[in-house]
Amino acid sequence: MEQTYQYAWIIPFAPLPVSMLIGVGLLLFPTATKNIRRMWAFPSILVLSMVMIFSTNLSILQINSSSIYQYVWSWTLDNDFSLEFGYLIDPLTSIMLMLITTVGIMVLIYSDNYMAHDQGYLRFFAYLSFFTTSMFGLVTSSNLIQIYIFWELVGMCSYLLIGFWFTRPPAANACQKAFVTNRVGDFGLLLGILGFYWITGSFEFRDLFEIFNNLIYNNEVNSPFVTLCAALLFAGAIAKSAQFPLHIWLPDAMEGPTPISALIHAATMVAAGIFLVARLLPLFIVIPYIMNFISLIGIITVLLGATLALAQKDIKRALAYSTMSQLGYMMLALGMGSYRSALFHLITHAYSKALLFLGSGSVIHSMETLVGYSPDKSQNMVLMGGLTKHVPITKTSFLLGTLSLCGIPPLACFWSKDEILNDTWLYSPIFAIIAWATAGLTAFYMFRIYLLTFEGHLNIHFQNYSGKQNTSFYSISIWGKGCSKGINKNFRLLKMNNNESFSFFSKKTYRSDENVRKKNRERPFINIVDCENQKPFSYPYESDNTMLFPLLVLVLFTLFVGSLGIPFNQEGTDLDILSKWLAPSINLLHQKSKDSMDWYEFFKDAIFSVSIAYFGIILASFLYKPIYSSFKNFDLINSFVKTGPKRNFWDQILNVLYDWSANRAYIDRFYARVFTGAIKGFAQLTDLLDRRVIDGITNSIGVMIFLLGEGMKYPGRGRISSYLFVYFSCVSISIIFVFQSFIFSR
Repeated sequence: MEQTYQYAWIIPFAPLPVSMLIGVGLLLFPTATKNIRRMWAFPSILVLSMVMIFSTNLSILQINSSSIYQYVWSWTLDNDFSLEFGYLIDPLTSIMLMLITTVGIMVLIYSDNYMAHDQGYLRFFAYLSFFTTSMFGLVTSSNLIQIYIFWELVGMCSYLLIGFWFTRPPAANACQKAFVTNRVGDFGLLLGILGFYWITGSFEFRDLFEIFNNLIYNNEVNSPFVTLCAALLFAGAIAKSAQFPLHIWLPDAMEGPTPISALIHAATMVAAGIFLVARLLPLFIVIPYIMNFISLIGIITVLLGATLALAQKDIKRALAYSTMSQLGYMMLALGMGSYRSALFHLITHAYSKALLFLGSGSVIHSMETLVGYSPDKSQNMVLMGGLTKHVPITKTSFLLGTLSLCGIPPLACFWSKDEILNDTWLYSPIFAIIAWATAGLTAFYMFRIYLLTFEGHLNIHFQNYSGKQNTSFYSISIWGKGCSKGINKNFRLLKMNNNESFSFFSKKTYRSDENVRKKNRERPFINIVDCENQKPFSYPYESDNTMLFPLLVLVLFTLFVGSLGIPFNQEGTDLDILSKWLAPSINLLHQKSKDSMDWYEFFKDAIFSVSIAYFGIILASFLYKPIYSSFKNFDLINSFVKTGPKRNFWDQILNVLYDWSANRAYIDRFYARVFTGAIKGFAQLTDLLDRRVIDGITNSIGVMIFLLGEGMKYPGRGRISSYLFVYFSCVSISIIFVFQSFIFSR
């Protein structure tokens, strides 16, 4: 066992050679490297699979032995200062390693097909390998300085991956927004690290916790200063985990490729903030004001993320706000001291949300068949609908992920979210009411996403790409009914031969486009062309097996990973795997492990939480599930918003709610006016002072000297006699003044 821990230092460096080899190959041998570019996915997946096997072994050792292993070596050593580097293997580390490796492998397999036709394929895999290296280094760090170094590397990788398609202005703006917003939190994190070093004289977690607890016990610290330093540490977690008020970067980060959304912005990078708070919880737990502040930020984020997801049209942005809300649940649990509940929800949410993001990527991949690559169209849920018959595997996996996030038993998120909801009643009834109401909102907006995407009719047929109705772009309805003006609702499909054609009971005839069909012969969809306007059109199609395989694996995790935290009592033995796994960390916090549950109490609490979830699902089904064939599956909240003086109270509430959600709670506008506008105004003022005052004084002196020189050159006219006359005149006048002063002074 000791030998296994000794080789754990390999984990952070394992993916790095792949990233370096890809980079060197692109620099020195670009043509040869690009010719074999699809082969580079194999070493990336192989290395991460080896790390996953090693991490699984470490996790099993953690569960069986309940031990913590740390190895450090000195980097700099002085009489007054010592800096050590090393690695720490404890339950929190092993959990994060399992999440990063398992989700990372699925994302790499998925990306091999998703990014196959992208010119930046190799660059994408190089970034991913370097990101996993940075994340591994972050979660295995043994001190605050080491965490900060890898923290910044993770932020850099996020910047590169969000702006992967940097030629698109929205992607370039999104990565800059994420970078600047995270710099605010990271600056606070750095100040907090320096503040606690000043207090304790150590960066190492073990020494830091021990020294600080002794100082608190002996009342030898300045409470306001300690609280400020702890709040600065927490600022880093606020930015990285997209907590209010530094959450504004997360929805814009969806401009990156969808696999990045699944890996970084669902399972790993945004979880780094949760990891940091969990790692420093022994420090925060002895500062009551900070614990209350953490729980307050968590509950605000829970409610804000849920309300902002209600009216989003972009499928990835809606899932991003869902991620924000679920991260708020984890932060709330940590603020309440529910260490186990927070990490349990971190595990279950990571797999469920990765499944949803990859499922959305499969949907987007299918929609691009219809509209080409255009995020405002291929990701717009208003233009989707009716995909069930065309992408059944994606639809089923997405539905299971949706049910899990809604908290429907026996799926994964039910067990963890229900545990957090029950803990809130013991902490604060007000927080509990908000948390339970948000659980209903979660079920509502998640089923809104599902119904708009998969149920009803394919809405791209009802609108042209500018959003205007009554387009002349016709196609066959997937429900066997006409779906555009001018086409009879009943039609028959003639026998398809070499000259394939579709005949309707209308004047229009559609024939297949042979050229387009040959280009896409590997794709199981039909291409048809409007003979009048010659516009090609294709049906949505199911993704390839390399994209479906990760979905099926994540479905298994979503179904069964919740069993890790289900406590049973059989013959006096506690079989709760998660409690055994987290025992060393829970003991460090001086808390009790979760006992075997009282099934009566459990079912009583579960009935209430599941009822709220079902209420949200039923309400979403009532509003968004199409009942009549003429229903175009447009956003009903949008259709409820009326204009004009005659609006009832219900319409006004919906109008306010829609505006609040669609405009992101006006927070971005507030920041743009208060911070961006103020900084811009200050910059203009300083520019004015620089040009008119500072430069004005300098330029005025230069002009005066120039004028003086110009004025003096004309009286002399270049004659020496004139210069001597002026010189002797000035000398004479000076002598007279001096002599006169001497006479009068006597």
